[in-house]
Amino acid sequence: MLAWPWVLGPLAAAAMAPAPTPVGQLVPWPTVRLLDGRTVAAEQLRGRAVVVTFFATDCGYCQRHNQRLDQLARHIGALPLTVIGAALDREVAPVEAYLARQGYTFPVTMDWAPLRAVLTARRSYPMTCVIDCQGVLREVIPGEMAEDDVRELVKWAVTSSAD
Repeated sequence: MLAWPWVLGPLAAAAMAPAPTPVGQLVPWPTVRLLDGRTVAAEQLRGRAVVVTFFATDCGYCQRHNQRLDQLARHIGALPLTVIGAALDREVAPVEAYLARQGYTFPVTMDWAPLRAVLTARRSYPMTCVIDCQGVLREVIPGEMAEDDVRELVKWAVTSSAD
């Protein structure tokens, strides 16, 4: 007999979902829509390191963390590094207001579910996932990062894929 996920409940459905990419493996990047209407697909990220941060607008740790990531995004110059925020909120308006208030320059999506599905099963936030220039998941970092640690993320844009 075939058991449908909606019959089994959310825990069983989650157990049936594919596991996120293990660290050290190639990420099957999903196409996501940014709040400004643009999409980000795998082809656009080829040869670029990507830092994805999962955050909520009502999280003080996330705010400090995102300020540090925004400074990184503002100062990377020509390095092949992209910072993308994945807002965990349910409504667009509060996220847009938060971004305007904070003045962040990095792009943000509310398509967090497909990103989380390929990057991490962990539910804490902020949660930072780092993909190197080769498209390999290199780090999954729970919690707020210190300024020096955020600056170190640039190494994935300047080094080749190395374990």
